[in-house]
Amino acid sequence: MRRQAGEAKVALVTGASSGIGRACADLLARHGFTVYGASRCMAEGPTEGGWTSLPMDVRDEAAVARGVKRILAEAGRLDAVVNSAGFGIAGAVEDTSVDEALDLFQTNFFGALRVCRAVLPYMRAQGAGTVVNVSSIGGRIALPFQGLYSASKFALEGLTEAIRMEVRPLGIRVVLVEPGDTRTPFTAHRRRTKGATDAYRERFERALAQAEKDERAGTDPAVVARLIVRVVRHPNPRLRYTVGNPFQRLAVHARAVLPGRLFEWGIMRYYRVI
Repeated sequence: MRRQAGEAKVALVTGASSGIGRACADLLARHGFTVYGASRCMAEGPTEGGWTSLPMDVRDEAAVARGVKRILAEAGRLDAVVNSAGFGIAGAVEDTSVDEALDLFQTNFFGALRVCRAVLPYMRAQGAGTVVNVSSIGGRIALPFQGLYSASKFALEGLTEAIRMEVRPLGIRVVLVEPGDTRTPFTAHRRRTKGATDAYRERFERALAQAEKDERAGTDPAVVARLIVRVVRHPNPRLRYTVGNPFQRLAVHARAVLPGRLFEWGIMRYYRVI
């Protein structure tokens, strides 16, 4: 269905209960979008931000399908999707069980995949739409003792690159937004691996303390939301946008030009693991 002149655009934001997702839902609503904010832990109904809370667990394919069908039934279309649902896990790779890794990927990677697969048929029928996958600078630069989190975001980066090439000729725009450290409940909600090998303990605690310090002093999620809204409203957005701490954004570019060993040494020194 083509949007009529003056008709509000419709957006779905996952992970809307807090942090970047909530800031994005609030701002899109203020810009005149009809917004559905999806979360597995919010009550259904209107919110103070002017958008509708939609119970939806991105780990459940049937729940995602029901949520998208409800939006289409009520709003008649879907113009933009922001995949922001995610969480972190901290610990040495050796200490991270496969079950813990799978649980992380079910939200951070497969959650975004489920939403993309659910919305793309409707966007194809419209011949238009924008999907923003919220990645991380940690999806470009591996973080010591957050290896599985980085792996989930590296995977999301590759998935997004491929989808973008597949659907661009169909009028659909797919974009990565890569925040650096951001002040959100992500820090408090980060899980620690259940295993804890003594060989890593001291360096792990130092690295995690540095990461949490940076996050508590990080970018306001409203700054990330403003970028995402600009991307959604842009007629031809590029593939990647980084946002946040200038030093962290510079590090992404430095990786491409510095010798690998030098860059690795710098990251290890920064997180105090050597």
